[in-house]
Amino acid sequence: MAKIVVINGTPSLVSRINAVIEHAESRLSEQGLEVARINVAELPAEDLIHTRFESEDIVKANGLVAEADAVVVVSPVYKASYTGVLKTFLDLIPQKGLAGKIALPLFMGGSLAHLLTIDYALKPVLSVLGARHILGGVYAVDSQVTRNDQGTVELAEELQLRLNTVLDELAEETRLKAARRQAE
Repeated sequence: MAKIVVINGTPSLVSRINAVIEHAESRLSEQGLEVARINVAELPAEDLIHTRFESEDIVKANGLVAEADAVVVVSPVYKASYTGVLKTFLDLIPQKGLAGKIALPLFMGGSLAHLLTIDYALKPVLSVLGARHILGGVYAVDSQVTRNDQGTVELAEELQLRLNTVLDELAEETRLKAARRQAE
């Protein structure tokens, strides 16, 4: 079975970006893909800050990345870049830890002013880690992810459509990659 790991780079586990992650996980699971998640904020801060490659938690997280056919990298945009907590984890992925993997960035920011953050901040790092097949990704604006009167989070229809398009592409590419791997 094809495997995808979601790397959640938000420092707050109650962030509205979790609705984007949950939508992605649901859509991919519905298509028969195995989906795991790494919440970077739940990894031990000391291990992240001191780049403890041998830490049990870091080894386990990197194991999920190593086993995956694809990675979905999710982050809110802070000061025109992805979060520092995501950067600390990316620094702990082995030098070519994304080689042969499909990568999909999903970012959310306050305005369209930082739309190119995916291209100029994240994609070079993913490339250094060996990713060569990086899908276009989705940049959501805060106003597209809202809390309703019941306290639940809703995604704007336009955002759902853009997410579904890229998630379906990811699912298809991941299935093809897994099929090629099994044929070898």
